[in-house]
Amino acid sequence: MIVSEEGLKLIKDFEGLRLTAYQDIAGVWTIGYGSTRYENGKSVMLGDKLADVHKAESLLLSTLKIYTEAVSRSVKVELTTNQFNSLVSITYNVGVGIMRKSALLTKLNSGDYQGAADQFLLWNKITDPKTGKKVVSNTLVKRREKERALFLKA
Repeated sequence: MIVSEEGLKLIKDFEGLRLTAYQDIAGVWTIGYGSTRYENGKSVMLGDKLADVHKAESLLLSTLKIYTEAVSRSVKVELTTNQFNSLVSITYNVGVGIMRKSALLTKLNSGDYQGAADQFLLWNKITDPKTGKKVVSNTLVKRREKERALFLKA
């Protein structure tokens, strides 16, 4: 499966576009639409810049391949396009390794679609870079609600 336009819009809306590297709310260096690495695997660093929105789009599509492939490999049940989009969005945000070990994926692969949908709402925290403690992020609360709603959409 591939991410649809609706899925791309969801990711772009929450990630936002920045052509200059910045630290996200968890302190991770990020550029474009939330990419933390370039096509060659190099990490984004302070001072990095993208030439234009076209480069950001290209980087997003390249980055998304990692997450679409991970979701495709990890999910063992049938998915709608909306379910796939929402799973790619959350995986893009939290990371492949974390998602592979998640209760969300376990519930989904056991056929518990509603239980999987409810798990989205639990992924609403970041590690505060100043304190090292988990704190609720209002942005993640909103993102998870939208991802869950998309997952449940017919």
